[in-house]
Amino acid sequence: MEYGYLGGTELKISRLCLGTMTWGEQNTADEAWRQLDMAREHGVNFIDTAELYPVPPKADTYTRTETILGQWLSRQPRREDLVIATKVSGPGEWVSYMRDSGARLDKASIIEACNASLKRLQTDYIDLYQVHWPERSTNFFGQLGYQHQPDADGYPIEETLSALHELVLAGKVRHIGLSNETAWGASEYLRQAARHGWPRAASIQNPYNLLNRSFEVGLAEFSHREQLGLLAYSPLAFGALSGKYLHGARSPKGRLTLFTRFSRYNNEQAVAATEAYVTLAKERGLDPAQMALAYVSSRPFVDSNIIGATTEDQLQSNLKSAELTLDEETLAAIEAIHIRQPNPAP
Repeated sequence: MEYGYLGGTELKISRLCLGTMTWGEQNTADEAWRQLDMAREHGVNFIDTAELYPVPPKADTYTRTETILGQWLSRQPRREDLVIATKVSGPGEWVSYMRDSGARLDKASIIEACNASLKRLQTDYIDLYQVHWPERSTNFFGQLGYQHQPDADGYPIEETLSALHELVLAGKVRHIGLSNETAWGASEYLRQAARHGWPRAASIQNPYNLLNRSFEVGLAEFSHREQLGLLAYSPLAFGALSGKYLHGARSPKGRLTLFTRFSRYNNEQAVAATEAYVTLAKERGLDPAQMALAYVSSRPFVDSNIIGATTEDQLQSNLKSAELTLDEETLAAIEAIHIRQPNPAP
């Protein structure tokens, strides 16, 4: 396993990060603990979760994933060898059941959320505490066609960051990060941090995969220049890039089979591009999922690639992607497909 650093910090992280959003829904606690043990055996020290998880979010399952991870963490002899990331949820009617003070990004709600996450995770500190999505109305979760709605801005970034500052001062959080954020939002977080002398965001967790390289348009340069490393989520586009959903196939336990609400990666253009990438992988003698993961990991603005799985075989295969280096011919062929069908599932 290769390691790097989180943004401009001295926090050493594995180039693959174990994602957890299936735990408590598609995976039992026992299955989750086996995934954790397997990832650790392969050198993964970075684990990402959220108060929202598992996904799809529901009132009766919310917080299960953190609880499962906390039960495993409590049995680990050296907490300091692990990097634990979690997230505070933003607002939305679809998460109205969350937290006593509501799922907002004001000071009281963020501090309440962090304290609850610490308790569930059974730890004294969170290595990376991320804002899961913005308070304001903007484009995230695949939304296109930006509509400016300043009246829907909600709590300002300044207030959100002031709460994160308090958590860092209290020793409850080591570093802060963003998620599902835009270039303007990232800039404003850094501007307010410089203005007040508050903690600087170290990372941004946004979607990035062969079907959605929109991060490259504005945020990749930002990532390099401001040491705001990408933690790439959905690197397999909810499993679509493995090829397992092509030609109408539907795995009984597959995410896109069980939860039809997730349609981001199965539009006509995305399916055509997926078929092209899968065909290329097979022509090159590569596993399609491993090729897709290796591509994401190879991007210089990616600090860590968040992999997830519902079976141990899938996880084993995904972990092996760390051993794969794509040659120039394969990279050129990937780029040719991207030029023909750029970002079919942004």
